[in-house]
Amino acid sequence: MVGSALTPLRAGAQTASSPVMTSSHAKPKPVPRAHASTATAAHVALHPESISVSGVRRVNSALSDSTQVHSTTAVQVVSAEQLKQTGETNVMAALEQLTPSLSSPSFSGLGANGFVRTMQLRNLSADQTLILVNGKRRHLTANFNANAGPNSGTEPADISLIPITAIDHVEVITDGASALYGQEAIAGAVNIVLKKDTHGGVFNIQNSGYYAGDGQAVDGSASYAIPLGHNGGFMDLAGQVTHSQPTNRSGIYEKAGDPQSGQNLNRMMGMGRQMLETFSANGEMPITPDVKAYLTATYSHRDYETPQTIRSAANVNTITEFYPNGFQPVMGLTEDDFQVNGGFRGKDFHKWSWDTYVTYGRDYQNYRTLDSDNATYGLNSQTSFYDGSNIATELVAGGKMSRNFKVGFLPKPINFMFGGEYRHDTFQLEAGDLQSWSDGGMRAGATPGAGGHAGAAPVDASNSSRDVYDGYANVDLYVTPKWEWTLGGHVAHYSDLNKTAETGTVGTRYNFNKRWAIRASVGVGYRPPTLGQENYFIVTDFPTYATSQLPANGAAAKALGSNGLKGETSRNYSIGVDATPLDNWHLSANLYRIAINDRMANSTQFTSYNGTPIGDILKNYGLASVTYGQYYMNAANTLTYGGDVTTDYTLRVGRMGTLRFNMGINFADTEISHYNVSQQLFNSYAQNTLLHTAPKNREMVGVQWKWKRLTIRAEEERYGTVTYIASPSLPTSQWTVVKPGYITNLEVGYDVLDRLHLVAGANNLFNYYPNQVNHAVSVSTSNGSYKYPFNSPYGFMGGFYYVKASLQF
Repeated sequence: MVGSALTPLRAGAQTASSPVMTSSHAKPKPVPRAHASTATAAHVALHPESISVSGVRRVNSALSDSTQVHSTTAVQVVSAEQLKQTGETNVMAALEQLTPSLSSPSFSGLGANGFVRTMQLRNLSADQTLILVNGKRRHLTANFNANAGPNSGTEPADISLIPITAIDHVEVITDGASALYGQEAIAGAVNIVLKKDTHGGVFNIQNSGYYAGDGQAVDGSASYAIPLGHNGGFMDLAGQVTHSQPTNRSGIYEKAGDPQSGQNLNRMMGMGRQMLETFSANGEMPITPDVKAYLTATYSHRDYETPQTIRSAANVNTITEFYPNGFQPVMGLTEDDFQVNGGFRGKDFHKWSWDTYVTYGRDYQNYRTLDSDNATYGLNSQTSFYDGSNIATELVAGGKMSRNFKVGFLPKPINFMFGGEYRHDTFQLEAGDLQSWSDGGMRAGATPGAGGHAGAAPVDASNSSRDVYDGYANVDLYVTPKWEWTLGGHVAHYSDLNKTAETGTVGTRYNFNKRWAIRASVGVGYRPPTLGQENYFIVTDFPTYATSQLPANGAAAKALGSNGLKGETSRNYSIGVDATPLDNWHLSANLYRIAINDRMANSTQFTSYNGTPIGDILKNYGLASVTYGQYYMNAANTLTYGGDVTTDYTLRVGRMGTLRFNMGINFADTEISHYNVSQQLFNSYAQNTLLHTAPKNREMVGVQWKWKRLTIRAEEERYGTVTYIASPSLPTSQWTVVKPGYITNLEVGYDVLDRLHLVAGANNLFNYYPNQVNHAVSVSTSNGSYKYPFNSPYGFMGGFYYVKASLQF
């Protein structure tokens, strides 16, 4: 937690999203400066994007780039300055360090899982958090997390594809609020608000690496703002380029009968080599005094490569003429991602404010396997393969309007907002080249397809789509000058599911005085399966076995007991306190209960079904080589209980500068309240992925000292336990319980010049590692590779250092 990273706004403070009105004829009062003591916080206070959890009257809420502001909802605001102080160049990694209710392991899993870093809010799944940019929905990634890992089975949006220098601040809505914000917001929502400057810019250069001597990275980022016209128009441009080398924390390779045993060869437990380039533009231009045009666009290009499991020379899948000592294939990704949001917003249309918009996002991911073979083709085999592509798109057209209505018997005007959207989603899985998936027939017993990551066959390719018709309305009113109520309703129809979902929320807040307030909310939510969750297919080849993620609605999955997928429904209850006990002391505390029915999760990894070996079942679908198969299902109903506390205190010590103390606590426990399927379909291994891959508790405490040109920041983080299971076949006695971890971060910064700032810092200063996997288990499941549990919430890469220079202009 950095410099009051979690900023619980004052009980009596007003929202920065709109001016306060005390009557229908009162002039708007100026928005006061937020208390997050940074230049960015001041910028937030001057622009209509900051969300406050204060009891206020909202005006022209349809004009805000923020998520819909509800004072009865818990919101945490993280400034750009706080993101920068973490030393992280990935916005998701920075948020994880700043927000105790959010977890984002640095290693997301094996294979394609490692391409996209994911996050969990309040210990729920990654795709149960809605991602917004300037209040508009962010499209989903095309990467379905099919492999083992903390977020197996999810397909969330990827916010790491937004330049960190483009961000003004981030709003973390920690109440489940599907009815208010959108369908994925069962756990909450994250709204990234981009800069709206009219001049100036910044250039950053950072070099970093791990104590172990690998993972060296160079990151360059910049932003530049220019005015458009003479009436407040602007265009903010930003870019970021990151080049990072791989890391490796695999154990020593131990393979009986392999002369290379005892060497550090199987370099698969770590982060891959990456080149990431991201760009953004955010602009606005007044058309008339009451109408503005706006545009937000992002584009990203990524190349990523990660090693797969080593194949010995004696393995039936090794062509020794190519690889006399065996080989380790490499899986690669090339990704092109963009989103464009454009629209018009205006005010005073018969006293209504309004916003109309169109957004389009597309994520294209091209997969390849390198340094490999397809042993069934013998000496005619390729050594590099195109494995196919995943493409996800999202088109949204919508509008919203809001207005205040004066009602004589109420102390303040009622604010009414309504809106609607049409959305068209698509998901495509394109086939790979012939040898990436086919059987050449030249070697009996060999697994068809590219070794390490087989391509998709034409029969497995798919092209699915969905139309969504969405409408909502929200009412905010005060029954007394201090007592606020919020009511919201949402109706959405999903064409592929033939499902109409109604959701709603009721929230209330009472401001005892300017320092103390209490709030509570009750909500019903709904989240449909993504198109990727319904249709994704892959076969992953290991040296001695092959696994497959089967489409939930496909014939092969149904042969293993699948009933298809339906959406999740949720019920969320929360109560919280916002307080400013002293002028420089801010406090927020929340308790919550989240019940989710028909929770989606991956099934058991089947080796047999009803006594029949899986190969005998799947050979009817062209998958005879598969030894483990799984699919996405509505596995169970769950209950999540939890709470969080955030607080900060600023102490001015005269000539010695300013000290800022901060603390954050989060605790959450998820339990299964009802099983929808049998133990055969959803065994303890699958249950662990749902229940025990995020820490049940997390604590942070930090202090920042600023004196003249010097800034020193220190923080201590504690992560609770998680459970790691190296293989589905392991008994509970061989599971690994990751012990609580204590991570220390330290940063020292100095303003060499008024516009030049130098920083040196370390995350995980004392090089703390999680406890290791039992050696015998590691050898039996991975030939010694799985040295550390890869779902450790604080990673297993050890200490990380960085140096950085920032120049403002």
